[in-house]
Amino acid sequence: MEIDYRLDGPEQAPLLVLSNSLGTTYSLWQPQMAALTAHFRVLRYNQRGHGATPLPAEPLTLAQLGDDVIALLNHVGVERAYFCGISMGGLTGMWLNRYAPSRFHAFAVANTAARIGSREGWQARAETVRTQGLKPVAEASPARWFSAAFIQRHPDQVNALASALAAADAEGYAACCGALAAADLRSALPAMVRPMLVLAGQDDPVTTVQDATEIVRHAPDAELHILPASHLSNIAVPEAFTARLLHFLQRQGAADEYSNRTY
Repeated sequence: MEIDYRLDGPEQAPLLVLSNSLGTTYSLWQPQMAALTAHFRVLRYNQRGHGATPLPAEPLTLAQLGDDVIALLNHVGVERAYFCGISMGGLTGMWLNRYAPSRFHAFAVANTAARIGSREGWQARAETVRTQGLKPVAEASPARWFSAAFIQRHPDQVNALASALAAADAEGYAACCGALAAADLRSALPAMVRPMLVLAGQDDPVTTVQDATEIVRHAPDAELHILPASHLSNIAVPEAFTARLLHFLQRQGAADEYSNRTY
């Protein structure tokens, strides 16, 4: 298995896949891990070009990012899982809801959109990264990720994320920008049949509340919850994020699936 991943939590528990955002690694989910592993076997992984996960030989696409999740499920021997993704990870989750719904019970997608940004914007960012490296993007990212108040209150946390991005693989980041440039699931929303929690940040400048509302408006079984946060809501308001996620998953039967098992 070439995908860089790790498993935590009870082996007998239902599987929850966590998919992180562009420019971050699976350590992004650390604030959620204690609560989630009390109920789930948690699979975290690094997307193509992130961490130790290599880029494919061909240009990266959203379909490849989704297929990687299916390959992981096959690798760990799980037929159906729950899924939570943020930003690019949320877009991956929506692709899976459309094209591989039989492999999942339910989805939570946070700070995402069926179409994130524009083709031109992503192409320009990819070009910047390829010519100048990740330092300019890393310096600009905190203002996209967090509110000014959060940055002021938690400078060490913000600086650690920005420093990790600056030290990441520039070509891997640029390749994901290319995948996002082409990704557009707006017309696919009505075919996303699995239950879906859509978490939005009320101050998110990247994927707005309006973007989240459009998902809920067109997907057949989606619900919206707005968090008092900007783009990386699982970091900005970890307790509220985790509580809403667990509430949704437990309503989908995840808790019963674990507690009703016989060993």
